[in-house]
Amino acid sequence: MDKHAGAVSELVDQLGRLPGVGRKSAERLAFHLLRVPEAEAIALADAIRRIRSDIRYCQACFNLCEEELCAICRSGDRDTTRLCVVEQPRDLMSLEQSQAFNGLYHVLLGRIAPLDGIGPDQLTIDALVDRVRNGNFSEVIMATNPNVEGDGTSLYISNLLAEFPVQITRLARGITAGSVLEYANREMIADALVGRQKL
Repeated sequence: MDKHAGAVSELVDQLGRLPGVGRKSAERLAFHLLRVPEAEAIALADAIRRIRSDIRYCQACFNLCEEELCAICRSGDRDTTRLCVVEQPRDLMSLEQSQAFNGLYHVLLGRIAPLDGIGPDQLTIDALVDRVRNGNFSEVIMATNPNVEGDGTSLYISNLLAEFPVQITRLARGITAGSVLEYANREMIADALVGRQKL
């Protein structure tokens, strides 16, 4: 038997479906929303409703936006010769926060994961190949996640782009600055050795 009133119980159930939110956290959030001023709770509901109705994928790069093109694709200040390929819009946001890249992006909206039933046709790979074919890119940076699926997706795409006159690179990996070798795992050390650079 549920110990909460119907509306509260439904809110707890819905909040509990969010990633990383268990039953106790969902209850805390629900009771927090009951305590805040009504305008604050309504603003949250409106923001959720708005992202479902107003947010779409950029027609060029598949980033999230409210217009046909995202702010990055509309900007005249970006380096249009470099294209960074990422799996999800949140990956693009992480790279943008670093302020180390000023080129354009392409969001795949996932990665090739045969065990999960996700193949190349379910991603934006065809649109990426078209962009490279019709663009003036000199470099395509593969910034997929450093795991089996991400590396497989990168390899698949780099094979498709091999016919074009672009340099294909990937993000550096390995030992981070300020770390100690004895605490690095063997995958980090292997990546660091493979991707070693000239001094």
